[in-house]
Amino acid sequence: MSVYFRQLLSGRDFARDDTIARQMRNFCYLVGDTETREAVIVDPAYNVDDLLEIAAADDMEVVGALATHYHPDHIGGSMMGHQLIGIAELLNTVQVPVHVQAAEAEFVTKVSGVGESDLTIHDGSSTMMVGNVPIELIHCPGHTPGSQTFLVDGHFLGGDTLFIDGCGRTDLPGGDPAALYETLTQRLAHVPDDAVLFPGHLYSAEPSQTMGLTREYNMVFAPKTAEQWLMMFGQN
Repeated sequence: MSVYFRQLLSGRDFARDDTIARQMRNFCYLVGDTETREAVIVDPAYNVDDLLEIAAADDMEVVGALATHYHPDHIGGSMMGHQLIGIAELLNTVQVPVHVQAAEAEFVTKVSGVGESDLTIHDGSSTMMVGNVPIELIHCPGHTPGSQTFLVDGHFLGGDTLFIDGCGRTDLPGGDPAALYETLTQRLAHVPDDAVLFPGHLYSAEPSQTMGLTREYNMVFAPKTAEQWLMMFGQN
């Protein structure tokens, strides 16, 4: 198995002329199989033409998209008075499945404008294949009800669930600090320490870090009980 993997920073590696992209510092990812030359885009936003061109320059065919969650800076839509490009524009160019969690599907359609028939809906954690490369989809409620992360060949794509420093907000609609604690301590417990975390935003000095170091130094892993965790959110 030969894995294709690209980490792309908005405003630098693509969407260079987009001031919102530069401010938000989103990461987009290309993941695929170098033997079959198939790839998926994780969180296509800001400029999907750039992302398709990058994949094509690597001789990769985009065959799908994966959404970590429904917020417009990850899938497109209206945000702070700006209309962001995302999965709707991607589907106007290439007809590919967009993989989302069932708990997220309604929000994805409302935010992005795509129809539910455009979505491939996963009800909980599962595994999908891109060529011969398996990608584990891990349902991670907390930041949003249907947030999901991806584990592929030692690469852990944390979306807005887990950053190198800190974790996703829970004060936005659908956020749930108790659910996020369960996600971080239980649902992600099987992600090995030697897996490398690739987050949804560049909010730290480094763009990636092992899960072992993240668990050791990220303050979100300091609380040892749910009660201690909720105290961080002023809920206990």
